[in-house]
Amino acid sequence: MYSAEPAFSRLLVVGRIGVLGASAALAGCANFPDWPAGWPFSGTHAVETPARSDRFVLPADGSDVVGEVQTTLAREQDTLNAIARRYDLGYEEIVSANPGVDPWIPGEGTRIVLPTQFVLPGDVREGLVLNLASMRLYYYPTPDQDAEGEARVVITHPIGIGKEGWQTPEGETHIIQKVVRPTWTVPASVLEEYAARGEPLDPIVPPGPDNPLGSHAMRLSLPSYLIHGTNKPFGVGMRVSHGCVRLYPEDIARLFPQVPLGTEVRIINEPYVAGWRDGQLYLDAHAPLAEDADARGKRLAALERALAKQAAAGGVVVDWPRAERIARAAHGIPLPVTAGSADLDAVLARARRVPSEPYWAALDYADL
Repeated sequence: MYSAEPAFSRLLVVGRIGVLGASAALAGCANFPDWPAGWPFSGTHAVETPARSDRFVLPADGSDVVGEVQTTLAREQDTLNAIARRYDLGYEEIVSANPGVDPWIPGEGTRIVLPTQFVLPGDVREGLVLNLASMRLYYYPTPDQDAEGEARVVITHPIGIGKEGWQTPEGETHIIQKVVRPTWTVPASVLEEYAARGEPLDPIVPPGPDNPLGSHAMRLSLPSYLIHGTNKPFGVGMRVSHGCVRLYPEDIARLFPQVPLGTEVRIINEPYVAGWRDGQLYLDAHAPLAEDADARGKRLAALERALAKQAAAGGVVVDWPRAERIARAAHGIPLPVTAGSADLDAVLARARRVPSEPYWAALDYADL
């Protein structure tokens, strides 16, 4: 039997329930005093072929979890940002998954966790779903839109979003325009901001390497908001924009031709997402956005009951202390919360070890 009175008091959003906007002020992702660099690896593992981290066949059984956690060894010249890009991860994702590791000088031979497993957010598996809290985009093409096959798939990429004070808005919208080599007409508010700090901008920025919109842009029906590339890829997976959503140059180039005009876009904010895989209930936790701190406790009781209801429907017992630890840690690695399931040590110990630079990283990013 499950407990109707869970021990932890943090907000959880169950993927199939569709409750939006839940948040809480949890410990930051760097607050892991019991997880030193390189922990908890022991022994050696053979290097394996990396699993794809941007495109997954949707499980036929309706499971909510795709992908798998992987690990690699940093090379002397590596940064976490560089490794993240090679595996289509964002900056905050890889930093949160590797507390105690210096993002800029991880050090040769340091074990790096690649959080390339995801609990699918939201309650709709159609069109584009953007989760602001995890800074990740999910696209569900219909079979006739997917050039690679007939099976239903989900395509996922990290995104950069609006910085504090310039938040990317939540809500439902759709694609109304697609432009290759866009020209950037700088909004008046942005011109004023840059002028105030002594960095005046030209009001019109033509296509090219200095254009912040990158090589492709998709305009939303929300006025002034775009999904676009970037000329500063290090900002993907961070809060750096004035509200638009940015992708790596190689990601927007691949995604752009697959997304038709009129595609529905759902922008949600789910720091904590739970879902099922192989009879296990998983929890994926990310640190809430800074402006969500005031929402602590909002809808807490209802959300806890919802998670308990999901567990009861699946005939499993939730390990509530473990769920609390996962929510507090917020390192973006989906972990089972059913009693007796594998803990973080076990998940990382059996994770696939892959090369720091996968075979597809031979792509010359500078040409995009």
